[in-house]
Amino acid sequence: MNNYLQKAYAFDGTVRIYAAITTELTQKAQNIHHLWPTSCAALGRCLTIASIMSCTYKSNEHLTIKVCGDGPIGQITIEASDGHVRGFVHNPGVYLSYNNGKLNVGDAVGKNGYIEVIKDLHMRTPFSSTSELVSGEIAEDFTYYFAKSEQIPSSVGLGVLMDPDGKVISAGGFLIQIMPGCKEETLNMLEERLRTLKSCSEMISEGYSAEEMIEAITEGNYELLETKELFYSCPCNKNRFRRGLISLGKAEIIDILNTDHKASITCNFCQKNYEFEEEDLKEILRELS
Repeated sequence: MNNYLQKAYAFDGTVRIYAAITTELTQKAQNIHHLWPTSCAALGRCLTIASIMSCTYKSNEHLTIKVCGDGPIGQITIEASDGHVRGFVHNPGVYLSYNNGKLNVGDAVGKNGYIEVIKDLHMRTPFSSTSELVSGEIAEDFTYYFAKSEQIPSSVGLGVLMDPDGKVISAGGFLIQIMPGCKEETLNMLEERLRTLKSCSEMISEGYSAEEMIEAITEGNYELLETKELFYSCPCNKNRFRRGLISLGKAEIIDILNTDHKASITCNFCQKNYEFEEEDLKEILRELS
């Protein structure tokens, strides 16, 4: 598996850890959306945490994540379910960096704004929760989200490393969640380990597996529970967009016919284009009559 997640319990079940490798998944997103480096780093980080979060829910449950900052990237939108993830940024053509060459994701995303997580758990209505952005760096923002909106003490690490030509060298991340009964000395140890730990992108570029990331965090005090493959995938098809056209109503379809004689729709997530010719639109009108 090229893109995968490993779940583990550590320290006698008092800490839950998810670690993910998402290098090829992030590269696929860059290829689809023609992302410049900083846009790619921001989207890759969001795709990674969304992939991880989707694996904390049941397989038929669905997440929509929106990161809305005041930076030039604009809104980042992600959808995820059971390890399948897709996403896009409003502005793919952003390249900001610090003087040392490190990509400046924080300013590209913006420090003023919010994260919104919409969970479709197949109840009567989807559940929505929000939290403020704290840095725009994504990992810190989601660490704050888990503490504020889900009341789970957590630590999130995310990274995307690019080469000088803008290709993704490595991408991945981890989510650490503190469970009831965690001892104070365990928390202190984890805080110290996270202060000295290499960045996610560094570990993955050096060949760390997801398990080796967990090993580095816990110093070996863990038990693996599950390995799950991750995918960048888009389930869009022409029939889904046809239903969208039907929802516009009869008057709007007539206006499209009179003005353009056809409709061309591009999926934001995978950039596939779907054409509805004049006869397709007339057939929709007949259904609406």
